[in-house]
Amino acid sequence: MAKGFTLAVLPWVYIGKYTEDEKWVGKFDEKPHKSPAEEAAMDDDERTALQEQRNSFPELPLVNYTTQYGMGCFEGMKAFPQKDGTLKLFRPDQNGQRFHDSMVGLKSPGFPVDMFVDAAKGVVRRNRELGFSPTYDSAWEKDDFLSAESIYIRPFSYSEPAIGLGISKHPWVVFAATQVGAYFKPGNHKGLVTDKIRAFKGGTGWIKCDANYVVPILAKKEAEAQGYMEAIFLDAESRTYLEEGSSSNIFVLLKNGTLVTPELGDTILPGITRKTILQIAEDMGVRTEERKISIQEAMQEGKECFVSGTAAGLSYIESITYNDSTVVFNGGKMGELSEQLLLTLKGIQYGKIEDKHGWMFPID
Repeated sequence: MAKGFTLAVLPWVYIGKYTEDEKWVGKFDEKPHKSPAEEAAMDDDERTALQEQRNSFPELPLVNYTTQYGMGCFEGMKAFPQKDGTLKLFRPDQNGQRFHDSMVGLKSPGFPVDMFVDAAKGVVRRNRELGFSPTYDSAWEKDDFLSAESIYIRPFSYSEPAIGLGISKHPWVVFAATQVGAYFKPGNHKGLVTDKIRAFKGGTGWIKCDANYVVPILAKKEAEAQGYMEAIFLDAESRTYLEEGSSSNIFVLLKNGTLVTPELGDTILPGITRKTILQIAEDMGVRTEERKISIQEAMQEGKECFVSGTAAGLSYIESITYNDSTVVFNGGKMGELSEQLLLTLKGIQYGKIEDKHGWMFPID
């Protein structure tokens, strides 16, 4: 079974470039490969050598604004095997818009949304034609799709050669893909409030840029070392309000039945899964609110808690530890609403449940 975020780049990639005459051009590139069966039969050294070839982009410069200063952005999106045997992308237009906005936020030319969607489709389609794609397994339904596989697509920007403080005027955009499985390890759903700061007003918290992930990675590793699954961030100013998980938006179901998530602003990433969950909850008749929610309110009035994101999907938080206090939600088990939202989200993504909102894009 595929694991979450293994560096096993699939053969077909896409490379785009903003040219000197201010136009975006791009092409698909087929990296070295054998058949999936032949690659599976390789020993570790052979497979590593092949993957190193696939993960080599000699046309991209080593020294530039991205590698030196983190001046780059990226997206995470998935293509899901369907019950009818096809593959579909989940809301790639939304990822494309956010990617465009992130690049513009870094004062670079924005990659067009239509080119983004076409590139994502093309990478998935070409790899599927080579046999590099999972097929739907009805056994996934038995564990709420926690063991289900998908294709993860990673678009990212990369600057032209440069050193010194500056912005990218002629960036590259690369789309790479890999097969993935579950992101969070099963058996641990504890959350720890970190004293680290993820984002501050006037900063880049709303941009999905490289530099934003340094602090969350450190916080998550510190939390994991103490036996927790997730690090939870509070706001930078008052250290009072929930903001995000280490790589996820956060939700709290209050005892009064209201589902609350922090309101968007320049410190909150506008998650596509977040947006989807709010719509699914409203479709179920659940009252939703996007507003500030304090850690005290979450711990005192919370009935269920979960985080959401492309990698995580929806993963419940069994408890939150803050300073010397720990609150356990729903007896440490996934709550009823969290489970309903997860089943509906995954059901739509994998084609088990009707897509009423046009979120799933077929691979032509």
